[in-house]
Amino acid sequence: MPKVDITAVPDRKGTGYPRQFNALSAGRIRQRLGDAGGITDFGVNLTRLPPGNWSSQRHWHSHEDEFVYMLEGELVLVEDDGETVLRAGDCVAFPKGTGNGHHMINRSGATAVYLEIGSRQLADVTTCSDIDMMSTNADGRFVHKDGTVYPES
Repeated sequence: MPKVDITAVPDRKGTGYPRQFNALSAGRIRQRLGDAGGITDFGVNLTRLPPGNWSSQRHWHSHEDEFVYMLEGELVLVEDDGETVLRAGDCVAFPKGTGNGHHMINRSGATAVYLEIGSRQLADVTTCSDIDMMSTNADGRFVHKDGTVYPES
């Protein structure tokens, strides 16, 4: 049956980042709905972001398009050109290869809920804009921008 039982999809709390970069996103909770439905060409995550948390480090993708649709709450989108408030019903799109680093911050007093949709390209490299970190889909390791692997990876 194609219906996904959201209550049966495991929660994944925090990130896989090296310890020194995880704290600001430690409360983020994702449910990988696309995986639960057997989808392999693109990913769909239901994400809950508590007050004070970041969605991720500010980043951009070399080979993956990314789309976010706000379901509940309020977040501040931070990207190269500044900040934009996002509320339920808003959506944002991040085309691959732009170099426009982005993330969202919950500065409100309530948990925000949103869908993340993205392509799954093996060649993708995620580059963080404000810190010395990047990763590839090919191996999932977090490395310095010179390619040196973080010990926690």
